[in-house]
Amino acid sequence: MDLGIKGRVAMVAAASKGLGRAVAEALAKEGCRLSICSRSTDNLDEARQSIESAGGEVLAMACDVSSPADLERWVEATIATFGKVDILVTNTGGPPAAKFMQLTEEQWRSGIDSTLMNVVRLSRLVIPDMQSRNWGRIVNITSLVAKQPLDLLTISSTLRAGLSGLTKTLSDQVAKDNILVNAVLPGHILTDRQVHLSEIRSKEQGISIEEYAKKVEQSIPMARFGRPEEIGNAVTFLCSERASYITGVSLQVDGGIIRSTF
Repeated sequence: MDLGIKGRVAMVAAASKGLGRAVAEALAKEGCRLSICSRSTDNLDEARQSIESAGGEVLAMACDVSSPADLERWVEATIATFGKVDILVTNTGGPPAAKFMQLTEEQWRSGIDSTLMNVVRLSRLVIPDMQSRNWGRIVNITSLVAKQPLDLLTISSTLRAGLSGLTKTLSDQVAKDNILVNAVLPGHILTDRQVHLSEIRSKEQGISIEEYAKKVEQSIPMARFGRPEEIGNAVTFLCSERASYITGVSLQVDGGIIRSTF
């Protein structure tokens, strides 16, 4: 199926590895021109080279998504290089994993900047350009905890639910401009973040990481962890012309683990 986005310019945050990289690679396969960022230049350069070697056009920039100035520089550089922004995929590493009474105010403030405000700031920066051309896609990568909170992920559970609210509210306000705004809620996906959380949980429970991973898999109806490319495929579809009547959705890509019906 031709997704109809060849030549579109896509910005993908935190794309040096994990979910962000999987999204960038999936969009590149559809012919999008990519602008990617990451805090680490090491993994970022490797990601850029990999996408370019497959025939993609890539701008790669070091950028801390919690920094308003860095975000402005990234958007300005993207427009200077490619002339426009058609697609924005927001993404970030998760905030500190801890229970409520173990968290400091500084950790809350840092989490708000890196998890919530980066979406607000990036959306404000790219929407005017999208409105001028009457076409745009914004996809926010959040988490299953937006619908099913976890006690270890106190900050993330709080802010991801807020992102679902922002996704729906913003989608209503820009729909007339043919800008679609959606969110993707990954379940347990095999990334560095998943490994980190497994290490914490296995220590808490006094079992090995392998034993804990098996317990998690048994809790998933599909009985396995998700693969990053499965998130990349879902995001790419929402960015496509084939998703032209889908907006305001928080799409679960979780192997069935979220138990709610709405």
